[in-house]
Amino acid sequence: MECDKCGDEAVMHAAYSGLHLCDEHFCRSVDSRVRKRIREDALLSEDATPDEPETWLIGLSGGKDSVVLTHILDDIFAKDPRVELVALTIHEGIEGYRDASLDACLELTDDLSIEHEVVAYADEYGLEMDDVADEDPLDMAPCAYCGVFRRDALSQYAEEYGADKLLTGHNLDDEAQTAMMNLLSGDIQQVAKHFDASLGSFEDREIDDDPFVPRAKPLRDIPEKEVALYAHLKGLPTHMAECPHASEAYRGEIQQHIHDLEDDHPGTRHSIMSGYEELAKLAAEAYRNSDDGPRGDCDRCGAPTNNDVCRKCELVDAVGGELAETGD
Repeated sequence: MECDKCGDEAVMHAAYSGLHLCDEHFCRSVDSRVRKRIREDALLSEDATPDEPETWLIGLSGGKDSVVLTHILDDIFAKDPRVELVALTIHEGIEGYRDASLDACLELTDDLSIEHEVVAYADEYGLEMDDVADEDPLDMAPCAYCGVFRRDALSQYAEEYGADKLLTGHNLDDEAQTAMMNLLSGDIQQVAKHFDASLGSFEDREIDDDPFVPRAKPLRDIPEKEVALYAHLKGLPTHMAECPHASEAYRGEIQQHIHDLEDDHPGTRHSIMSGYEELAKLAAEAYRNSDDGPRGDCDRCGAPTNNDVCRKCELVDAVGGELAETGD
């Protein structure tokens, strides 16, 4: 195959667009789409100046998505005095997994000279995911615990650091799966929250009353396989192994269904997101005046919650009680 742009040997064929691209034009395409998403999402505020720059906290796990995101953001903004990039890695306490990915994070941030912080579940919550997975006091998948802890750690650190925005490496496949899961659950309020939390442009979101640091996902137009190819072609340090505790069965089913549809009908993922974003915007506009947001602060940690104790503290108590009983 030849590149449709220059005639050199193609390294990929995007069935959804019909394009064959060489390594150079493929990487340019990814860079261009991320830049376009940053512009369309109004990620950089007009109020940001060299004297009062914005701080963007990047959730850096060492996997392909977060590594590619960090690399591209550094390429765009390293010399822009209006933006300060900080990378945060969360160490969940998974033997033989997170240590290896942390090495990739350290190599990348050292190469790019980006400030890098590491937060550990052991320090924040007094537990590690290996123990949580073994005990499982609430009979849930390990990902259910870890997702709550991870979101809390990202949000708490972003707030403590004074970050203006929290950026994560969710790709097109991730977002299409979440969109389908939300729609199939019939939870329209969750769809509305998705828009204001991380999906809509900053010009369209209502975030003034949101107690959390607003999130953004600059890679959400890039298919997962293209993120992996970009990381490979750029020679970026990545940790490709899957978490040994990964067990999101329902998401896995949705993932397979979307992959099958994409194979038979190229462009399905893009179509899902195009329609979902419009519906999510309408839902957000309809639900913004409802009183379904956090009504108070957690009695334990002060995090926003509708209950006396937030979900994170409930899980920490449950796991801590189980570990105390077993003597671990």
